[in-house]
Amino acid sequence: MATSLGLTACSSDDSADSSIVTTNAGEPQNPLVPTNTNENMGGRVVDRLWSGLKYYDANGVAHNEVAQSIESTDRKNYKITLKDWKFSDGTPVTAKSFVDAWNFGALSTNAQLQSYVFSPIKGFKDVSAEKPTAQTMSGLKVVDDRTFTVELEAPSIDFETGLGFAPFYPLPEAAYKDIKAYGENPIGNGPYKFASNGAWQHNVQIDLVPNPEYKGGRPAKNKGLRFVMYQTFETAYQDLLAGNLDSLDVIPDGALATYKKELGDRAITKPIAYKAAIGIQTTTPHFGGEEGVLRRKAISMAINREQISENIFHGTRVPAKDFTASTLPGFNGNLPGSEVLKYNPEEAKKVWAQANAISPWSGTYEIAYNSDGGHQGWIEATANSIKNTLGIEAVGTPYPTFKNIRDLINGKTINKAFRYGWQGDYPTMLQFLTAQYYSFSETNNVNYNSPEFDKLLNDALAASTQDESYKIIAQAQALLFKDMADIPMFDYAAAAGRSDKVKKAEMAWNGLFDFEGIEK
Repeated sequence: MATSLGLTACSSDDSADSSIVTTNAGEPQNPLVPTNTNENMGGRVVDRLWSGLKYYDANGVAHNEVAQSIESTDRKNYKITLKDWKFSDGTPVTAKSFVDAWNFGALSTNAQLQSYVFSPIKGFKDVSAEKPTAQTMSGLKVVDDRTFTVELEAPSIDFETGLGFAPFYPLPEAAYKDIKAYGENPIGNGPYKFASNGAWQHNVQIDLVPNPEYKGGRPAKNKGLRFVMYQTFETAYQDLLAGNLDSLDVIPDGALATYKKELGDRAITKPIAYKAAIGIQTTTPHFGGEEGVLRRKAISMAINREQISENIFHGTRVPAKDFTASTLPGFNGNLPGSEVLKYNPEEAKKVWAQANAISPWSGTYEIAYNSDGGHQGWIEATANSIKNTLGIEAVGTPYPTFKNIRDLINGKTINKAFRYGWQGDYPTMLQFLTAQYYSFSETNNVNYNSPEFDKLLNDALAASTQDESYKIIAQAQALLFKDMADIPMFDYAAAAGRSDKVKKAEMAWNGLFDFEGIEK
């Protein structure tokens, strides 16, 4: 999911009960509704409050959760049977709870940010049209309280794996009376629930306690979680060192050279499914059409990723080799066209000149970033590399908060380049690619639109074997390089830490803590 890598407010003066785990967070962009949460400050809370048909363990392996069974002989037609399950208010989780939630998420008039995930389901085109011709997807049918069926438009190799992803969570009937108010005090069916009505103190903290109704495979091993919203990672790190914060999932740049020594065996490092990129929307002057392709390629080759990785990140980032993440199954680090990710000043100047022949460059190349997220160092180093190589004015442009920058990106009004990231929602390359580059995805931040690419993704989803799917994914990524959809920058290794009050805290495959498993 699109990530802030940043915290958006101040820490709380209200000390937590010593048995509660305090962890860093930021103000979620939107009310906590699974189909409308596409950034990690909201997502880290949503995934604690809900259970899906499946869940992903710390290693990214999918297990049945609310699903008793998911049956299919053709990867196109599914019969899903549910376990006996309840929401945190004691009401039953039924087949209708899932089907209604998915239909709500897909319907265009509800304008949900994660609506694209329902595109494989038959009838999605009818409900997702600007003027929908149906209110529900024809591919969803409730059989009885514990059973429903799903028919897809075409076979999908990824569909079942993705059923633990947040937009596929169920909603109780109460949600639809006032969805915005519900998102302020959500009722879920996961391992935690809100500690009380109003547990979300905006820009301060969110308090969760274990949900006694939960009976799945990831029960809370702590007495509760407090998501504390900080203004900077530096402040959060000082709190971690002082024992005032139990877990921190991003060590600030300034401490990357010293955190292992300072934390000792409480320092955590792990390669994760997380990428950083620089995007620019095609409506930005000089970045549409062929001129835009050339300029993105030139800028990519003007950036010395190796140097930035070593000098700024001390090896906790590695230069990107594709548009996904190197930890994902099927990753290929030698894709056709990937040479544009290597520092090549002479070729960069040559390609920039070809773009100038189409339309002479004017103005400043700006890279927007959220200043609450610890990005200043690498963005300024990136801008300097571009400036020194291409001989143009290039600068980093800070915005106060993650929410500020996400609102402009989502509104397509940012009008400059911007840093963004993608943190895996479920552990497949197709999840990264469909979310970010499908022409109709609401989380396609760069306006990439290629019918040929869409078809390749559809073919990869319809593949009969994983190996066949990986080959088609490689073709799709070669097309992304040809069009230079955005500028991949780094893959992440998590640099995190726990306090001396915590005896166990593991990082999950996606760079977030295995929150349920944190033990004090």
